Amino acid sequence: MNKIIVIGHLGRDPEMRYTPNGQSVTSFRVASSRRYTTSAGEQKEETEWFNVSAWGKLGETCNQYLAKGRQVYVEGRLSSRTYEGRDGQTRVSMDISLTDVQFLGGRGGDGDGAPASGPYEAGVGAIADDGSDFDAVDDLPF
Repeated sequence: MNKIIVIGHLGRDPEMRYTPNGQSVTSFRVASSRRYTTSAGEQKEETEWFNVSAWGKLGETCNQYLAKGRQVYVEGRLSSRTYEGRDGQTRVSMDISLTDVQFLGGRGGDGDGAPASGPYEAGVGAIADDGSDFDAVDDLPF
């Protein structure tokens, strides 16, 4: 089974485009950070970036309700690819094909927990790739 769950913040506004056959796809980047203290007592923070692709109705919903800075729970299939950057360095891209999403924090990305406008309240609304709404707060594994 290939499944990943990430909670993080959008690095920029989502971008929606269409394939030649008319299928919509929305792309956005999510940053997930962790803070820790080393054995020497030094505070460290690591950030991982993920490219997320959402297709069809799921992508349209993400495009409508997500914005730069917004906190989001994403779930999907993980794939990685290597490519050569403009500087000639080999880089690795972590890509998530979205299957489920939950909108967290306030609409402006401030993470204050204030309700988002629209049908999804902060920390409550979620949507699956089959287009059905559900309440997944109790389904979080932590």
